[in-house]
Amino acid sequence: MTFAKLVLAALERLLPVHEASAHCDIPCGIYDPHAAQLGALTVIRMFQLIDALEQPGPNATKEERAAYVSSVSRYVAIKEEHAGLCKKEVLILWTDYFKPEHLENHPELHQLVWETTKLCSTVKQEMNAKAAQELLAGVQKIAEIFWATKGVSTRRQPSLQPPGGELVYPQPKQETRQAAA
Repeated sequence: MTFAKLVLAALERLLPVHEASAHCDIPCGIYDPHAAQLGALTVIRMFQLIDALEQPGPNATKEERAAYVSSVSRYVAIKEEHAGLCKKEVLILWTDYFKPEHLENHPELHQLVWETTKLCSTVKQEMNAKAAQELLAGVQKIAEIFWATKGVSTRRQPSLQPPGGELVYPQPKQETRQAAA
């Protein structure tokens, strides 16, 4: 090993390099509110699963109590993970995609993003199914504004997922030939 490689190896041990990740400061131009919507739906589903759990009674076995605690712990962990994902995705749109002209055309956007990200925190901190529904509604409105800034119409469609609810999808533009027919 050369002297330079020895010095570099020693520096790497003393000052380890940590991997960094971001979406994305290139900017890549690839943005979509769909992941935020799925995060909000997942939060709703975790509330449903927690609510459906039967609490062990006073005569429950140790195993039954442990199974209950384990299920609640997993559901809460997933709820919090997906609330965080939802918040991250909304903030990416806010900081990396939306521009001043979008705010001019959609003056409600600033308050909507603020309230929606606050709801992400609320559903992490509390067992509040109403806040989870409000979170989905906020993310849906953000999705509609997002697509409007691109000049794309949207449609709400049933999610076809266990929590129910709707997702906002971009409406495909008709091809010129189809429109002429």
